[in-house]
Amino acid sequence: MSLLSYPFRGRFTALAGGLFLAFALALGPASAQSQSQSPPAPRGPDGIADVIDQVIDSVVLISTAQNVDAGPEDQKAPAPELSPDAPLDQFFDDFFERQQRGENQSRPTGEGSGFVIDAAGTIVTNFHVVDGADRVEVVFNDGTKLAAEVVGKDKEIDVAVLKVKPVGPLKPVAFGDPEKLRVGEWVLAMGNPFGIGLSATSGIVSGRNRDMRTGKYDNFIQTDASINKGNSGGPLFNLAGEVVGVNTAILSPTGGSVGIGFAVPTSAFRPVVAQLLEFGETRRGYIGVRIQDVPEEIAKRLAMKNVQGALIAQTVEKGPADHAGIKKGDVVLSFDGKPVSTSRALQRFVADAGIDRDVEVLIWRDGQEIKTKIRIARLEEPAEPAKPAEEKPAAPPAATGQILGLDVAPLNDDTRSRFKIDPTIDNGVVIVAVRPESPLKDANLRIGETIVEIGQKKVANLEELTQRLAQMKKEGQSSALALIANPAAEMRYLRVPLK
Repeated sequence: MSLLSYPFRGRFTALAGGLFLAFALALGPASAQSQSQSPPAPRGPDGIADVIDQVIDSVVLISTAQNVDAGPEDQKAPAPELSPDAPLDQFFDDFFERQQRGENQSRPTGEGSGFVIDAAGTIVTNFHVVDGADRVEVVFNDGTKLAAEVVGKDKEIDVAVLKVKPVGPLKPVAFGDPEKLRVGEWVLAMGNPFGIGLSATSGIVSGRNRDMRTGKYDNFIQTDASINKGNSGGPLFNLAGEVVGVNTAILSPTGGSVGIGFAVPTSAFRPVVAQLLEFGETRRGYIGVRIQDVPEEIAKRLAMKNVQGALIAQTVEKGPADHAGIKKGDVVLSFDGKPVSTSRALQRFVADAGIDRDVEVLIWRDGQEIKTKIRIARLEEPAEPAKPAEEKPAAPPAATGQILGLDVAPLNDDTRSRFKIDPTIDNGVVIVAVRPESPLKDANLRIGETIVEIGQKKVANLEELTQRLAQMKKEGQSSALALIANPAAEMRYLRVPLK
């Protein structure tokens, strides 16, 4: 069914005109004359139309299709009898002739947007616009249609690179610096909403550095410029006509724009685009650490001036961080000259750092700043895991004690076997149940995880854990920091209330 209903639109126009006429007559000639002399001020700053004229030839519409198997010989449908005057006669003849020859058909799968980044025919769009497509077609503002080849794509930040073969040079976009954007600054979104054709909407920057928890490298620009289905992959311009982001997602209870749209900033996707063009794949950096945000308790314990940075919860043995002398409990304050505000920021910096180069890292340890250099390795992207066979969960062992509303058992051969605990975990107390009354019931603890440390001291058994918590409570501490290991030996810190 069409999204536009022209009969409805006609009735609405007539009704609106009638209402306006009645309103003007009721107010009298003077009011009507006043309205005609004082048109409402246009929304937005002057110059938006000039920006659109400047960039419109660099924005493209994208349509995708997938091949449909013609099917085995005995399942092919016979061509129907059609009137010789039927306007679709030729179409059906061609369709059924191809089917009888065993040729695959294609069916449209989606529409999106994109933009030209060089004169030779390189185009950027979203990963999700072209993912799974067998055929991609690009339509330019002058109506030119060109087949496109997918050069490379990256799911993590939702970007893809296409190539077309134009007859002449194309008009590429210019890039702006998204770090200079200010909240409240005007921006322009362009694309192909709902497949109706090239459209422009304007709005402001509503927020920056938004982390929507949709991926490891989230760092979105938020805008209230209208973004709808089909706008995906289109550019977000500043009023200098420079691309500052690629429109990617909306937050909406209805599926349509409610003024909360998100764009991947150019600073995030341009390094990825460069790698896709050079290698056909993404090559992200890796330093071999497990990190998290800095809890307030550990910031105080480490005498940090501000609660910021990325706390090292674990280092990979013989990994880049281990070789650089970085230890568990260190806090990374800056990386490659960039201040690290959160663990997510460090993830992005490492990913974009480029492999096989030395980077200066500033860490906080024992009340002082320490500089070191780390060699960036390449992150090996894990292959898609095979779906495991369903296993009946192992019955938890009998608890030998309780603490903090947790039923616990010793780390021994039985618990190792039941929960498949990594052999590198050589001390601690295993959680076998989380009781409803536990103060840690909302801490995302899992059965089979091990409490390895409390207050940055190792615990070997329940007795040591109990004594350590009692001692910290006696010292007047309101909370303790526990180091938790999952069965795969991945560590994280957790705040434990003592009162």
